[in-house]
Order: sequence, then structure tokens, then C-alpha cells
Amino acid sequence: MMNEILTFLSQGLLAPGPWTLVLITLGLTHITIVSVTVYLHRYSAHRALELHPALKHFFRFWLWMTTGMGTRAWTAIHRKHHARCDSEEDPHSPQVLGIRKVLREGAELYQAEAVNQETLDKYGAGCPNDWIERNVYEKYTVLGITLMGLINVALFGVIGVTVWAIQMMWIPITAAGIINGIGHYWGYRNFECTDASRNVLPWGILIGGEELHNNHHTYPSSAKLSVRRFEFDMGWAWIRLFEMLHLAKVKKVAPKPIVEAGKPSVDLDTLRALMQHRFQVMAHYRRTVIKPVFNQEKARACDATRGLYHRAHKLLHRDQRFFKHRHKDRLANLTAHNHTLATIYDYRLRLQEIWSQTSRNSSEMLDALAQWCRDAEESGIHALQDFVNTLKGYQVAKVRV
Repeated sequence: MMNEILTFLSQGLLAPGPWTLVLITLGLTHITIVSVTVYLHRYSAHRALELHPALKHFFRFWLWMTTGMGTRAWTAIHRKHHARCDSEEDPHSPQVLGIRKVLREGAELYQAEAVNQETLDKYGAGCPNDWIERNVYEKYTVLGITLMGLINVALFGVIGVTVWAIQMMWIPITAAGIINGIGHYWGYRNFECTDASRNVLPWGILIGGEELHNNHHTYPSSAKLSVRRFEFDMGWAWIRLFEMLHLAKVKKVAPKPIVEAGKPSVDLDTLRALMQHRFQVMAHYRRTVIKPVFNQEKARACDATRGLYHRAHKLLHRDQRFFKHRHKDRLANLTAHNHTLATIYDYRLRLQEIWSQTSRNSSEMLDALAQWCRDAEESGIHALQDFVNTLKGYQVAKVRV
């Protein structure tokens, strides 16, 4: 009898081998990631898709057991993060709190905000408020993760405690640390949106696509987070599978630019298209104007001024709100010594200003855009002239709803 008890405690009901246990652990943590990215994030916080009631409740139950997080608290905190991103009111901004604090204390920052009733009331609308949510999931958060631990021990034996510990650490490390921390501090940016969000690769499978944070902050209501060919959004793969099984329905994805070649001039449709695709337009400006012109000018630079070009091309397209003093000085020196780079930088600012001045009416904005195009065509800079030809062809895209 004693031997049977010891065998059960050491092996559990399944008695998996070491590599099988590793695969099981990765599978369990992946279900948690899918629950967070598909249910909490894309469905609950942003309503980018609809989910079948049975699937929603599975996600709620699984998150209760593996994280102790409630739908309302997570949703409210995330919505506040978007509304107050990288400001003093952001619950977890590394730009304000410092990267070390967010990496080390990301879970604690979440817990502190989760008890802020003002945040829950203001940003938690539309979340589940049924009997089981109020009386089980929100009231007994510790019970769920305790139940998960007991199940792990029963299935895997004593080593199940390690599996449980990994499950408990998975979201604090990947979400609170990597996504909330690194995702606003290190990485690359496809779009110059109004915050410091960045894309972090190559963690697509482990984090479910959430590492494409700059893409998400640019188009927060999109159910798909990848926008470039090399980017992989695992969460989107699951959503497509759920769609095929009639368990999900996508409501919104980021609009794709439509360009009509050979259009002779800009009109109101062009203006509307640029407003809709403004982030893609500026990304296109970076690739087709700033990058090639900068490389040409750098190749022509003499030894005395070549030092000004070191890493300076990023400053020509980056939002100055995130500049440090050395960045401002470097950009000022670069544009002061190179008229061509100063010109393309000025045109970038002028183009952004057209759609940022919301006090203008459509006619005034169209006149400003037409004048911008005329000036760019007369600039003598070939890359800028080619960009104008493309700009004229932008058309309004149909948004998936």
C-alpha cells in the first residue's frame, strides 16, 4: 500500500516521461497565452471579434485556474493603458516607471491597479457580471490556482508542482514583463504611432502574437496583429481556426492600402484615404524617401561630417516626443549640414500636419495636401517626386466589419 502511494506521488496518474512532461507544460502554458490574447485582449478589451459563449466560458474558467485574473480587471487595466499610454497615468509604462521596475514588478503593478475601483468602473464596461463571475471567479481567485496545482500533482506526481509553478510564472513573465515592459522599450517599429510601443521578435509562438505590440497600438481594434510578411501572429492562426469551427467571427482588421496607378491629382477621396492609411503612408515615406535619400547623402558625406550620420536616419522619421536631448542635438546638426535631408524631414512634418490639424475643414485640408504635392514635385528630389505619384493613387479601403 505504501509503495503504491509513493509511486502515485512520484509519477501521478499519467506518469509522463521527461520530454513528454516538457511538451505537456508548453501545451498548458500555450492554452493560457491563447486565452489571454484571443479572449481577454482581442475580444474583451477591444471587441475585434466575437466568440461563441461556450468558448468564452472555457477561457474564463482556464484563466481562473492558471492566472487568478478576472476578465473585468484585466480588460479595464488594458483599456486604461491604451487611453493613458506612456503617461503618468499608465498602469505599467517603462517610459515612466523605468524598464527594470516593469520587468521585475509587472505582476505587482497589475495587482495594484486591479483594486483601483475607479479604473474598474471607468474602463470595465461590457465584461461578464453573471453569478459565477461574481461569486466564484472574482471572489475566490486563490481557489482556482490551488485547484490547478492539485490537478497537476494528481496527473504528474510531485513534479506537477514544478509544472504548476511554470504556469503561474508564465503570464507575469511574458505579459507583465516582455509585453508591457520590453514592448514599450526595445524592438522595431513599423509605424510611428503616438506612444513608444515596439515589436519584439521572434517570440510569436510563445506569446501568441502579442509581441507585435507596435502593430497593435497602431490598430488596436484589429483582430490580426501581423502586418509584414516575416511577422507571425499565432493568435490570428487560432482565430482563423475558431472561425472555421464557427466558434468566432472577426469584426475588424487593419485596413490595407489600395493604390490606383496613374491618378493625375489629389481629391477628397485621396484625402480620406490618407486619413485612413496615415500610418502606412508615413511608413511608406520612411521606406521610399527617407531611407534611400539618407543613404545617398551619407555616401556623399566627407570625413568631417560622416560622424553626424551615425544612427541618425531613425531620427528623421521618429516622433520627437520620445527624443532625448542628444537626439535633438544630433538631428539639428544633421539637418543644418545637409539641405536635402532637412528638406525631406520638413516635408514629413508638413504631411503629418495636414491630418493632425482637426480644426481644418475638408476643403482646407485638401488645399494643403494639393500644395504639398506641388511643392514636393518642384523639390528636385526624385524619391520625393516618386512618392507624390504614389500618394495621389491612394483609395479608401473597405474595413472588415
